[in-house]
Amino acid sequence: MQFVCFHLMPWPYLPDDFEAKHESAWLTVPNSLYDPRRGHALYQQYLDELVAAEDLGFDVIGVNEHHQNAYGLMPSPNIMASALIQRTKRIKVLVLGNALPLYDHPQRVAEELAMLDVLSAGRLIAGMVVGLGVEAFSYEVNPTFVRERYREAHELIIRAWTEPGPFHFEGKHYDFRWVNVWPRPLQQPHPPIILPADSDEGLEIAASRRVPTGSAYRSSRRVRAVFDRYRELAGKHGWTPGPEHCHLVRHVYVAETNARAREEAEPHLDYFWQKLLSYHRGSMALMGQSAPPRPARIEKADDLPLYELDFDLCQREGLTIIGDPDYVVREIQAQARELGVGVLVGLFQFGSLPHPLAQKNIRLFGEKVLPSLKRG
Repeated sequence: MQFVCFHLMPWPYLPDDFEAKHESAWLTVPNSLYDPRRGHALYQQYLDELVAAEDLGFDVIGVNEHHQNAYGLMPSPNIMASALIQRTKRIKVLVLGNALPLYDHPQRVAEELAMLDVLSAGRLIAGMVVGLGVEAFSYEVNPTFVRERYREAHELIIRAWTEPGPFHFEGKHYDFRWVNVWPRPLQQPHPPIILPADSDEGLEIAASRRVPTGSAYRSSRRVRAVFDRYRELAGKHGWTPGPEHCHLVRHVYVAETNARAREEAEPHLDYFWQKLLSYHRGSMALMGQSAPPRPARIEKADDLPLYELDFDLCQREGLTIIGDPDYVVREIQAQARELGVGVLVGLFQFGSLPHPLAQKNIRLFGEKVLPSLKRG
């Protein structure tokens, strides 16, 4: 397996009564709740956490893109990737996304990712994502056309990286007389690409383009269904994905004992689910709808919106891997076997988890868990 130390760079200072006063931490969340001075310190801490992963044996560090929210403070993951490239030497850097449908100029994505690949001496992994529906509102993009815009932008970027320029690109959503990317990427024919997906349409795009996919915030039951469908669609396109094509996102926390791991992680996971993962509730409010009532009987995590998940349900359904080193090793191995996963994308800082605990978590995972997993 490969192991990614992934980061959302969340805002951990939302008030305790946030849910009572605000529909969501996305789009409509008042930016008066953001303090730039605290934000400066957070960026330094978050970058330090990712840089530490290189010496601890991780294969990849990863950054993310989101807009107008407290969930992730990286509207431009390419800027964060550039900072990380300058502070690391060996480790690969995953940029997940760029959210292609949001951009009217996908050549800019092609140019910036090519620059990052050259700057890093070929360490870039290029995530190209459709993005969440709520983020189409952030950039006033018609949600009806996000899949079409994604397909066209993806095609344009690949051609810009692989075809001699200049050439003319003409599509339904993008028409550029001159496509002529300088610099070209170092990795040939282009940097590796990943497209996380959950819907049939997204999985079809990934399968048709023979690129890896990934699943986040889903029970093991749901992840298995997603990857099985991806493999089925890939078969229709004449190829068979291996474990390296299946990326699994999990919250991971390691402590000296299972009890201590829960004590240290649970309040910050609650912050993550209940405050930061409230975009569904907010999207419904924007459309004049009310959130559905909580079911009288909860049988599985898929019965609930993400903002109502709790610690025990997440542990039982495999969404989180929280415990002592032995437990974490066994659970990762079990999920890898069950789901056919070859890449674990770990969130080692989540929600309001403070910097000292995040550092401890990454260190214990690197020292006590990674060696056992890499020995198989």
